[in-house]
This record gives sequence, C-alpha cells and structure tokens, in this order.
Amino acid sequence: MSSANGNGHDTDGESQITLTRTIDANVSDVFSAWTDPALIEQWQADEAELDAFEGGEYKFTTFGDDEDPDDHVVSGEILQFKENEKLVMSWVHRDSDEDDAEELIFVLEIAFQAVGEDQTRVTLTERGLAHADPESRIFSMEAWNAALEHLAEVME
Repeated sequence: MSSANGNGHDTDGESQITLTRTIDANVSDVFSAWTDPALIEQWQADEAELDAFEGGEYKFTTFGDDEDPDDHVVSGEILQFKENEKLVMSWVHRDSDEDDAEELIFVLEIAFQAVGEDQTRVTLTERGLAHADPESRIFSMEAWNAALEHLAEVME
C-alpha cells in the first residue's frame, strides 16, 4: 500500500499521546468504569450514554459551569470492544451551540492489563491530527492525567 495519499499528514509520534496508569482495582471493575454509563458519570461526564459493544455509539455530556457556561459533548463510535482488554473509540468533540464549531476527531484506545488480582494497568493512547500542535498535546495529556487520577480515586 503506498502512503502517497497526498494529504501530507503523517501519524507519527507527533500526533499521538500515550499515558499509562496503574489503578488499585480489579481489571473488570476498571473496564466497567469506562463502559458502564452509571460509572462513567462518576468520573468522566455528567451525563453518559454508551452502547457497550463493537459498532455501538456513545455520547458524554459535561455541563457548563460559571467559567465556561457551554455544555461540552463528546460522541463517537465504539470501534473495538474486547471485554477487560481493550476499548477503541472515535472521539468527536463539538462545542454545543455553533453548527460550524470545530470538531476534533481523535481515536482513543484504552488497553487494560491485569497486574495481579487487584491492580490494573491502563494504557491510554489518543491519536489525532490536532496533536501535531504541541499545545494541544500538552493540554490533552494534562486533561487525561487529571481524568485518570480521578478514576483512580473513584476506584480505589
């Protein structure tokens, strides 16, 4: 397959971020925290809908606050679903009211690895063209770091 598709984007290390976090909880519980809407709402979104199967769709809504009154909606499709092992989802972020709002499209891959009975190593990889911009990369890493920290607190 030739890579000469003419769009000039190449997805090397510049366009992805990877974070690894070990959480003191059983792998099935950690997997549920990413796939069960009631649990997702405890750490990642105010309102979550998710079809827990390959080809399913999801939508996470975070309500606005004083600083940022708009609701933020992230939605997409479950591209891969392997229970307690791997979750891959397309990640589309729209800012609510504007129709022509910027859509950031990422592919988010989360790998789950049991480390003994009550520990799980979570490796999160986010790939997307927006990450060619270093600021976007740093911002995303900080946001996911905070999210994983929050997840760890909820789980532990």
